[in-house]
Amino acid sequence: MRTIRNRKRTATLGAAVTAVLALALTACGGDDGGAKSADTANSSAPAAASADASQPADTAKTTDTVKTGGSAEAVTSSTGKSKGSTAKAGGNTGDSYAYTHPCKSDDLSVRVYAREGSATQHVIEVNNTGANACGLSYFPLVSLGSASAKDHSGDVRPLIPSGLGGAPAYPVKPKTAAIAVIDLNPSGASGALTWINELNVLADGDHMPNADSLNFPLGPDVKVLDPKLGLYRSTIAEAVSSMAQADTQS
Repeated sequence: MRTIRNRKRTATLGAAVTAVLALALTACGGDDGGAKSADTANSSAPAAASADASQPADTAKTTDTVKTGGSAEAVTSSTGKSKGSTAKAGGNTGDSYAYTHPCKSDDLSVRVYAREGSATQHVIEVNNTGANACGLSYFPLVSLGSASAKDHSGDVRPLIPSGLGGAPAYPVKPKTAAIAVIDLNPSGASGALTWINELNVLADGDHMPNADSLNFPLGPDVKVLDPKLGLYRSTIAEAVSSMAQADTQS
């Protein structure tokens, strides 16, 4: 009886050991499966990175150059297309606009220089530096006097062409010049005034105040007698032809 009980106990212990071993093997198999799952996930990562890199180019940020008002501005776009504002339209350059918009002194630059090939003629060049066309009087308001004089009531005014009429103003487009020519001593006769050494110019005598007048030195040896001034023209040659027709006191 004791022998039979020992065999039963041995069989029971053997079954228990077998069960424990089976559980251990199952646990080991589970760890191995987890490792395989991790390896599978890791192997799929490069594929995902490749998919990101293959996205269409318009999803990548790019830098475009956009013209705005004549200047260049770098704009970053998320679509590869410019987000910059449309360039500003150009100014009003038509004559009709100039007829109703007198030039402002702030939009003008004035030069006076001796005309090449002439000992007595000077060029008055009025440049429109603004963005829009503007209108000037038919001719600049000009007087000749002494730079040291306190009273300019005795300044000499030139003759101008007669029979003026037509357009309401002389139109000047942006970045262009209105040109007038004055001859200080057209006849070259004796008896010329020698005390005059300054030319005073008001670009638009119809709309600008006298305070906008500009003074230009003429030099110490200038002789003035019956000066003549032409109308504004686009070239020096045309301005000389207009000056030759001056016959009326300005």
